[in-house]
Amino acid sequence: MDPIIKAKLEKITTATLTTVLLKKGLRNIWMRGPQPFTPAAKGKRMVGPAFTLRFVPAREDLATPESWSSPISTRAAIEAMPEGCICVADAMGVTDAGIFGDILCARMMKRGVTALVTDGAVRDVAGVVGTGMPVWCAGGAAPPSVAGLTFVSWQEPIGCGGVAVFPGDIVVVDDDGAVLIPQALVAEVTHLSEEQERLEAWIVSKVEAGEKLPGLYPPNAENKARYEAEKSR
Repeated sequence: MDPIIKAKLEKITTATLTTVLLKKGLRNIWMRGPQPFTPAAKGKRMVGPAFTLRFVPAREDLATPESWSSPISTRAAIEAMPEGCICVADAMGVTDAGIFGDILCARMMKRGVTALVTDGAVRDVAGVVGTGMPVWCAGGAAPPSVAGLTFVSWQEPIGCGGVAVFPGDIVVVDDDGAVLIPQALVAEVTHLSEEQERLEAWIVSKVEAGEKLPGLYPPNAENKARYEAEKSR
């Protein structure tokens, strides 16, 4: 993605992004389930294009340890991940089977994957933490993925945490979770979000100075004029 846009988004909270996207008519862009899970994720904000993975419910003839050697496997998908992407895995909200463990996360780190985001769980938690992989997920689970899921594809539209994710959409993650920005709206949303954060910083300064909230947050016409005047200075 555009490095200038990426650098700007790394300074914008997911809370601000959801507000701006709401004003654009997009309400369902925060993924339910993924939360910062590893130390490498907590207190961080990361940005990248989505590389999607899709799981379906386990089927006994397909969800076997032998499937891990199949050409259609999480192992093969990892080898297709480009540097800088954020891996977004649709695990259907299943949290009693870990979709990735320490070895797979270690390989993703070697490939330069920015982060792993899933509405499911990871396994080998101590090992995953040791790899340094930033993981946003719904928890940890000892059983392997095939105990509850069948991996079927990568780089196609998925639903993660109730949100439609298309390959190449931009994902922003921080302590509030994971937010999706449709690829076509990234530049506009970034610009509007920068302005939103400047406005809110101004409002905070007025609150700290003792001003009351009505008419200030959100600002009425008078306070909008004050903001514009002070911003121009």
